[in-house]
Amino acid sequence: MQIDPLLALSPVDGRYARSTDVLRVHLSESALIRHRIRIEAAWLLALATEQPAGLPATATLSPALLAVATGLSRDPPASAAAAVKALEQRTNHDVKAVEYFVRDQLTAAGAAPAALELVHFGCTSEDINNLAYALMLVEARQEALQVTAQVLQHLQGLARDHAALAMLSRTHGQTASPTTLGKEFANVAARLERAETRWAAVIARGKWNGAVGNFNAHVAAAPQADWPAISRRFVNGLGLEYAAATTQIEPHDWIAEYCDALAALNVVLIDFSRDAWGYISLGYLRQRAVAGEVGSSTMPHKVNPIDFENAEGNLGIANALLRHFAEKLPVSRWQRDLTDSTVLRNLGVALAHSLIAWRALQRGLGKVAPDPQRIAADLDDAWEVLGEAVQTVLRAAGVADGYELLKDFTRGRRIDQTLYREFVASLPLPEADRARLSALRPADYLGLASELAIGQAGLPAGGQRV
Repeated sequence: MQIDPLLALSPVDGRYARSTDVLRVHLSESALIRHRIRIEAAWLLALATEQPAGLPATATLSPALLAVATGLSRDPPASAAAAVKALEQRTNHDVKAVEYFVRDQLTAAGAAPAALELVHFGCTSEDINNLAYALMLVEARQEALQVTAQVLQHLQGLARDHAALAMLSRTHGQTASPTTLGKEFANVAARLERAETRWAAVIARGKWNGAVGNFNAHVAAAPQADWPAISRRFVNGLGLEYAAATTQIEPHDWIAEYCDALAALNVVLIDFSRDAWGYISLGYLRQRAVAGEVGSSTMPHKVNPIDFENAEGNLGIANALLRHFAEKLPVSRWQRDLTDSTVLRNLGVALAHSLIAWRALQRGLGKVAPDPQRIAADLDDAWEVLGEAVQTVLRAAGVADGYELLKDFTRGRRIDQTLYREFVASLPLPEADRARLSALRPADYLGLASELAIGQAGLPAGGQRV
């Protein structure tokens, strides 16, 4: 049934439906059903290939049946999900409905009763489910990383373009040693790149060992077969790491790592969203006005930083879910309880809110540009930040109590260029050092910020684009 977005309970299927469409093929109920069908069919094909001792029916599977199973393992028909849901109305069991669907497809192709009994052979529902969810999460991550890569590229471009644009730092919200705008973008880019790498590196795992993880039924039916080896080959063949030590469920530790890594990525972007909002508030970043947009229902002048606010809000919702998943999913009473089932169904919601946020950041980054005059005005009014440079030169020259001299001179006072130069002229330093410090301006006191920005943005020294 097609839901009117205006009637959706969740904004991921309502207000933000267009932003999350790309995830539906990977994380929807339909996707879960289709992946379950794929697993059931793939297991039948694996039995046909392995032909375990004690299962003579595996040798009788006809080419026609194997062709049907191959098609189901690769791409179940679009009508499959609805057909399975109809069967579920009768069975009141979602995975059993999938088994019956596959059996029905094979029956239509002329399968004998013995062949039909190979469908779901030795399986518990969680054998099917854990592999289906693993494939879904891997596919969704591949899709999602394309979006975070675009955000990263935008940040790297801003880092390159503004690597030399001097800007006042603010530690504890107070004036601090200058940086460059590009260096601050580069810092975020470096953190995001590391977070992406961590999330992408989480290895998806799968179990395939029966009702409580011991191959009880397998051994009872066909004791001669090497079921652990067959199981390992099957799981590895799906592109997953084999989990040998399990109860009825794969313990979900890897999903917890996946969710934790994604939440950590989102934290980096929450931090950035708040900083971008602050720089817009300070006037360091200007927002491009979009024709037709309204910033306030009563104040016509407003151009609000709504994209960064949207991102922060959705990232917070995503992380609330992701942190719950990471803490809850690895916990299951004894050999299993069902609390993980309803929680796993919300994985798509968390990724959807993340995706909404990342797309909002893309929009926001596409609208902002620095205001060099505003940035320079703040920097030119903060001569006190040169106190760090002066006291460190005094230390290097061996002058006693250099820090205390500068603390007494600068702390809690407004320092302008005249006061600063008068103070430097009074210092017990060689003339060359006094001349160098006297010529120093806040906009010059950047250390290696520009070079670091260029390097972290992926450019060689000198800043030429590659």
